[in-house]
Amino acid sequence: MSGEPCCDVIGCDDNGEVVSRLSPEGYLVATGKKAYSFREAYRQFRYCKKCHDYLMSSVWNRINSSEDKSGDHVAPTAI
Repeated sequence: MSGEPCCDVIGCDDNGEVVSRLSPEGYLVATGKKAYSFREAYRQFRYCKKCHDYLMSSVWNRINSSEDKSGDHVAPTAI
Protein backbone atom coordinates (compact mmCIF):
# COMPACT_ATOMS: atom_id res chain seq x y z
CA MET A 1 0.00 0.00 0.00
CA SER A 2 1.26 3.51 -0.76
CA GLY A 3 1.61 6.27 1.83
CA GLU A 4 -1.91 7.54 1.08
CA PRO A 5 -4.50 7.29 3.88
CA CYS A 6 -7.36 4.83 3.38
CA CYS A 7 -10.83 5.78 2.20
CA ASP A 8 -13.08 6.87 5.14
CA VAL A 9 -15.99 4.71 3.98
CA ILE A 10 -16.33 1.77 6.36
CA GLY A 11 -15.34 -1.44 4.63
CA CYS A 12 -13.34 0.24 1.85
CA ASP A 13 -9.58 -0.21 2.01
CA ASP A 14 -8.70 1.73 -1.17
CA ASN A 15 -6.45 4.79 -1.06
CA GLY A 16 -8.22 8.01 -0.03
CA GLU A 17 -7.06 10.15 -2.93
CA VAL A 18 -10.04 12.58 -2.86
CA VAL A 19 -10.31 15.07 0.03
CA SER A 20 -13.85 16.23 0.78
CA ARG A 21 -15.83 17.98 3.49
CA LEU A 22 -18.79 15.67 3.02
CA SER A 23 -19.07 13.02 5.69
CA PRO A 24 -19.60 9.39 4.67
CA GLU A 25 -23.30 9.99 5.48
CA GLY A 26 -23.48 12.83 2.92
CA TYR A 27 -23.48 15.85 5.25
CA LEU A 28 -21.06 18.74 5.66
CA VAL A 29 -19.44 18.56 9.08
CA ALA A 30 -18.39 21.58 11.13
CA THR A 31 -15.67 21.24 13.74
CA GLY A 32 -16.13 24.44 15.72
CA LYS A 33 -18.19 27.55 16.28
CA LYS A 34 -15.50 30.05 15.34
CA ALA A 35 -13.76 29.68 12.03
CA TYR A 36 -11.45 32.07 10.28
CA SER A 37 -11.16 30.20 7.02
CA PHE A 38 -13.00 27.47 5.15
CA ARG A 39 -10.16 25.06 5.85
CA GLU A 40 -10.50 25.60 9.62
CA ALA A 41 -14.30 25.42 9.56
CA TYR A 42 -14.88 21.89 8.36
CA ARG A 43 -13.51 18.46 9.04
CA GLN A 44 -11.95 16.78 6.02
CA PHE A 45 -12.61 13.22 4.90
CA ARG A 46 -10.73 11.08 2.39
CA TYR A 47 -12.35 8.90 -0.25
CA CYS A 48 -11.31 6.71 -3.10
CA LYS A 49 -12.72 7.96 -6.42
CA LYS A 50 -15.42 5.26 -6.54
CA CYS A 51 -16.79 6.03 -3.05
CA HIS A 52 -16.61 9.80 -3.60
CA ASP A 53 -18.51 9.53 -6.89
CA TYR A 54 -21.17 7.39 -5.19
CA LEU A 55 -21.48 9.86 -2.28
CA MET A 56 -21.81 12.86 -4.62
CA SER A 57 -24.41 11.02 -6.70
CA SER A 58 -26.38 10.18 -3.57
CA VAL A 59 -26.35 13.80 -2.35
CA TRP A 60 -27.34 15.10 -5.78
CA ASN A 61 -30.22 12.62 -5.98
CA ARG A 62 -31.52 13.73 -2.56
CA ILE A 63 -31.33 17.41 -3.53
CA ASN A 64 -33.17 16.82 -6.81
CA SER A 65 -35.71 14.42 -5.37
CA SER A 66 -39.36 15.35 -5.90
CA GLU A 67 -40.21 14.15 -2.39
CA ASP A 68 -41.88 16.53 0.05
CA LYS A 69 -39.22 18.99 1.19
CA SER A 70 -41.30 20.51 4.00
CA GLY A 71 -41.06 19.21 7.51
CA ASP A 72 -38.13 18.33 9.71
CA HIS A 73 -35.83 16.72 7.14
CA VAL A 74 -32.25 17.94 7.37
CA ALA A 75 -30.66 19.08 4.12
CA PRO A 76 -27.78 16.93 2.80
CA THR A 77 -25.42 19.86 3.32
CA ALA A 78 -26.56 20.75 6.86
CA ILE A 79 -23.82 21.72 9.27
